[in-house]
Amino acid sequence: MLKPLNDNVIVKPSNAEEKTASGIIIPDTVNKEKPEQGEIIAVGPGKLNDSGVRMPLNVKVGDKVFFTKYAPNEFKVKDETFLVMKEDDILAVVE
Repeated sequence: MLKPLNDNVIVKPSNAEEKTASGIIIPDTVNKEKPEQGEIIAVGPGKLNDSGVRMPLNVKVGDKVFFTKYAPNEFKVKDETFLVMKEDDILAVVE
């Protein structure tokens, strides 16, 4: 079990290939500057504010999120790739 600290989240990346309207598959190696996406699998308890009060995160486990390519730190556990990043590195939640 992975347990992030403070305002960190752990994301399982999505490596979906894109397909054009005419059916041409665009591999994920093209246009790497676009935001990345994944699903949050664990969230930390939040960071402490100046008063020492813990501020809960706005995201939750199961949220599908977009984040910039260079924001997360990547690591592997049992041949699975995971990303850890700050909540501030998340650009949007897919609703």
